Amino acid sequence: MDRVELTNESWRILIVEDDERLAELTREYLESNGLAVSVETHGSPAVERIRTEQPDLVVLDLMLPGEDGLSICRRVRPFYSGSIIMLTARTDDLDQVLGLEMGADDYISKPVKPRVLLARIRAMLRRITENAQKNADEANGEEPSRLQFNDLVVDRSMREAWLSEQSIDLTSAEFDLLWLLVSNAGRVLSREEIFTALRGIEYDGQDRSIDVRVSRIRPKIGDDPVHPRRIKTVRSKGYLFVKET
Repeated sequence: MDRVELTNESWRILIVEDDERLAELTREYLESNGLAVSVETHGSPAVERIRTEQPDLVVLDLMLPGEDGLSICRRVRPFYSGSIIMLTARTDDLDQVLGLEMGADDYISKPVKPRVLLARIRAMLRRITENAQKNADEANGEEPSRLQFNDLVVDRSMREAWLSEQSIDLTSAEFDLLWLLVSNAGRVLSREEIFTALRGIEYDGQDRSIDVRVSRIRPKIGDDPVHPRRIKTVRSKGYLFVKET
């Protein structure tokens, strides 16, 4: 396999995968490309390992002995803000939607090609780096770090949002999408733009993750899911965050 260099060799990845041979091959490939990788082959200890180790990114298999990936994802989200890539051997969209609803940032169908997994990981880590740089720019006054729309406040530097002064419970991926929309308020963003900005890869025209996240964000920011006022769906174009509601 060709070597693909990463710029930061301190990134820590935890692979939660019960297929020991696959997990070991994946670990060797990712480590050969500059990542620090550890492996957990059983679902039951995975939650505590994520809690204590706080890896930068978790590659999480859906089907695991002891506890499945969906349950693990749901349980760790209250204390883990890193990225989660879900692996699934099923082709059913329901599994992918459930994974996103439980807080996964991305999903890949098995069998997984190592270079595809590496590309997805690199895109996630690149987003972390870019967010840190943008936060630094905001601290220096180069970009606004807080935006307010009536009773909705979104703060990028704190990575928090409030509705009527009450904190909104958002996953990391949901916050990134909300910030992208509010920072482009009044402009329609196509799914292609959103997908590229958040995932770092081209939109394939079939991925439903953006739609799922929008549907989850709407009620959290006080929007009506049936007749939304804040995040509008623009037919055949994309999504629009309305400046004034």
